[in-house]
Amino acid sequence: MFEWSAALSQHEMSELEIRDDVATIPNADTLPPPRLRAPLSPPYFPPLAGERGVEAMPSGRESCVPPGWGNQVNVVSRRQLQNCPHWRRAFASQHKDHRYYEIVEDTIHPEFDYWYFSIGDRHGEIQAIQPFFILDQDMLAGIDPNFKRLAHSIRLRWPRFMFVKTMMVGCVAGEGHLDDGDESTRAATARSLAGAIVGHARGLGARLIVLKEFPDQYRDALSCFVRGGFTRIPSMPHTRLNIAYADFDDYMQSALNSATRRKLRKKFNATASGVPIALSVINDVTSIVDEIYPLYLQVYERSKLRFEKLTKEYFCGLGTAMPDRVRFFIWRRHTKAVAFGVCMVHGDTLFAEYLGLDYSVALELHLYHHVFRDLVRWAIANGCRWFQSTGLNYDPKLHLRHRLKPVDLYVRHTSTIVNVFMGAVLPLLEPTRHDATLKKFPNNFDLWGSDSAVGTSSYGAARSNSMMTAHLRKGWGASHNKLSEHHGP
Repeated sequence: MFEWSAALSQHEMSELEIRDDVATIPNADTLPPPRLRAPLSPPYFPPLAGERGVEAMPSGRESCVPPGWGNQVNVVSRRQLQNCPHWRRAFASQHKDHRYYEIVEDTIHPEFDYWYFSIGDRHGEIQAIQPFFILDQDMLAGIDPNFKRLAHSIRLRWPRFMFVKTMMVGCVAGEGHLDDGDESTRAATARSLAGAIVGHARGLGARLIVLKEFPDQYRDALSCFVRGGFTRIPSMPHTRLNIAYADFDDYMQSALNSATRRKLRKKFNATASGVPIALSVINDVTSIVDEIYPLYLQVYERSKLRFEKLTKEYFCGLGTAMPDRVRFFIWRRHTKAVAFGVCMVHGDTLFAEYLGLDYSVALELHLYHHVFRDLVRWAIANGCRWFQSTGLNYDPKLHLRHRLKPVDLYVRHTSTIVNVFMGAVLPLLEPTRHDATLKKFPNNFDLWGSDSAVGTSSYGAARSNSMMTAHLRKGWGASHNKLSEHHGP
């Protein structure tokens, strides 16, 4: 269960630790590929009132949910949303707006069943749209290698042993978000969805429901799910770095300690002494995708746990559909691409999404740190104040003064009896408790935090308070940590 929970978090940006003696390659934190299965049988979708162009139509994949089930919460297909005015402005405040969800559905995991909840008010006007997908989750995908042989022998007799049909609410490749709106609108959306989601999951044949990687900013809005029997546990957090400095040198001098500065300069000097590495920044890689895609595959193939295997079409789609937000960073040596990064720019933040490296030279040239420096330099020069990265391999991020950006999993079984047992066990198996480095971050206690609307569980409160005390004893105060609390997200 630990590995399965860890696999729900999104880890695209592979990193190398800041060490002089050796650079280590981390494991990607990803879901395993699901079992292929037949598509869902066609259901009836009720018309969606209040939005022209959103009408009932046949679909090749449908649920057996009856019309009107869930009080204004309906299941619709992507095809039904094409002419929906609300869909064209959905998630506009996020760096991954509705266009991103379309790219993912078109280019990643065609064996998943992609669906959308439409949430309407009492007058039938669509207030929000919430993407979700259905997959067969292998609960044993991340088990200890010593037990894999036993699991394999069991599945020879019972092929579906520990496969669970799961409804994942959120994004296949990224964190989850509630649709745009003010605080009260989002809270109302969450309440409507919480009241209907179990019925829809049962109608679609899913036994497990997971709200996948919702940032901690939604804890109050999503507290209705906790009251409805969901268990909230932390997923492996993203990280966020304050880069509100004059330049990269100012960041190093102001934010990093002398030992980290010395190690970074040593790596930068070693790289600079060789053949120059040239950086170019573009927003469409269609013409060079055959050159950079193998670099992505090198990172992917080194990951022990995998979820989405991105396609060439995915990278091309990002550039053609979202050129206003997507930036591709290409590093060349002797005109040959040796690294590339996929980033998104939104507001005052540069989001580091995916990394590709040529491992024949990556360690020798300290490419990860070279890439990191260039990304921060570009971000500062273009007015960004924050650099956000995905999770895992937290040791270098700790030394670079990142802060944790918690993301949560909300989990419920559709069986009330099973869910009682699951709710008791999940907090003991959640993935963050096994990562010793996370405990060293000054805001580690935020991983559990609290749900103000439902109160903090005794387990979560005790864990949070003990962590806060430990960090204060270690001197993680504002005077010691130059990225102090007022710099936080």
